[in-house]
Amino acid sequence: MKTFSPVLVVLGVALCFVALLQGFPALLAWRLASGNLPAYALSALLSGGAGLICIAVGHAHRSPHLQPRQMFLITATAWLVVPLFGAMPLLLSLEGLSLADAVFESVSGMTTTGSTVLVGLDAMAADVLLWRSLLHWIGGMGIIGMAIAVLPFLSLGGMKLFRTESSDWSDKSMPRTQQLLKHMVLVYMVLTLLCALLYRVFGMDTFNAVNHALATISTGGYSTSDSSFAQFSSPALHWICIVFMILGASPFVLYLRALRHRSLAPLGDRQLRGMLLMMAVLSASLAVAVWQTGDTSVGQAVTLATFNLVSVVTTTGFASADYSQWGNFAIVVFFFATFLGGCSGSTSGGIKTFRIQLCVTLIREQVARAIHPRAALPRSYNGVTVSDEILSSLVAFLFLMVLCLTVMTLLLSLTGLDLVTSLTGSVTALANVGPGLGPIIGPAGNFSSLPDMAKWVLCAGMIMGRLEFLTIIVLFSPAFWRR
Repeated sequence: MKTFSPVLVVLGVALCFVALLQGFPALLAWRLASGNLPAYALSALLSGGAGLICIAVGHAHRSPHLQPRQMFLITATAWLVVPLFGAMPLLLSLEGLSLADAVFESVSGMTTTGSTVLVGLDAMAADVLLWRSLLHWIGGMGIIGMAIAVLPFLSLGGMKLFRTESSDWSDKSMPRTQQLLKHMVLVYMVLTLLCALLYRVFGMDTFNAVNHALATISTGGYSTSDSSFAQFSSPALHWICIVFMILGASPFVLYLRALRHRSLAPLGDRQLRGMLLMMAVLSASLAVAVWQTGDTSVGQAVTLATFNLVSVVTTTGFASADYSQWGNFAIVVFFFATFLGGCSGSTSGGIKTFRIQLCVTLIREQVARAIHPRAALPRSYNGVTVSDEILSSLVAFLFLMVLCLTVMTLLLSLTGLDLVTSLTGSVTALANVGPGLGPIIGPAGNFSSLPDMAKWVLCAGMIMGRLEFLTIIVLFSPAFWRR
């Protein structure tokens, strides 16, 4: 029982946190008399009750130290169980919604993927739209990250646990784990409030400002309209969204360093500069392609291209236009941009910029060794030596991503989906992006028409991608369960 006691405690805290947040749409449902109050009340009761039981049982048998096996179990269990409780308000409040659809929407929300099976969002109850946005916000910083921040007894193994759902490995100068994560959650909240305030000032109503702020900072992408961000015509709102999508996809630890040292020097981080450079180059290329269609001015082309490109690279998933209509070049750019992702230690998914930069470093090293076989070539990143362990993790991650992409594409094709839908659906799930390509799941479509089996496969893919594969795959190893 001691092996599972930390699992139960963290899971219990996460469920209690979910129950607390379910109170916000409950209040809105009561205020608007939408008829959904019983759905949220029952969901909060079940979530909170299950959470308290888990805490009581786990605390009674708790152990003082965390073992690697427990860390993986905690992370995997939380991401598999908590979305099920997050699906309950949707299942109870939306008539005709199937279990597969409710779980898909919840998993997509909490993994900040942003793929949706719901249609008619413009006429949907406001409390349901708020809960969808809160699902993003819960998952943005990670269920485990928030749990560690309020659980002192986990502080000894906290950073190791945090890294089972985060690729951040570069920071060595920040305070101990519990304090670090509290500060990160605080920054997360401040950015959310600032984003909502700017949205409100520049034309959104309060409800839309709050919902879109929750989805922007978490790089989630759920909107309050079937037309996504295209419902807003103001260029200022689009550029505000661009800025905050980039902030959400940047390493949160850099903000803490900048505040701690009262300097902007940490913002010159190599990873951040690399992400911004990729976005600038790709956005400029797309802007030319959009402008050449002859339907937009230069300013409109730049705004459209930058907004949608940044949305895909940061894995947010907002759309302000059907970019599949911009020509074959744009389709190819968006397909490969789906893989990129933001920075390590952010709320975004994808391969992450630092891995791409490490791959470039390795290629340069191999070229140099081919010319000078005996040369001693130091290998560093942001002034930190890149160990063989990090390189092994890089190779393992890339291989697992390709393997999962292949398996998922085959499984989706077995459900009767065409190649484009199967392939891009797999990519968008594993990279936690949102829209795929093609007429079915492209930026102008959604996932509602997919078979239930395809939705379950995509749910597995979204969780695998959110946890960067190894945390889930290690559970299937016999050695993991061997004492």
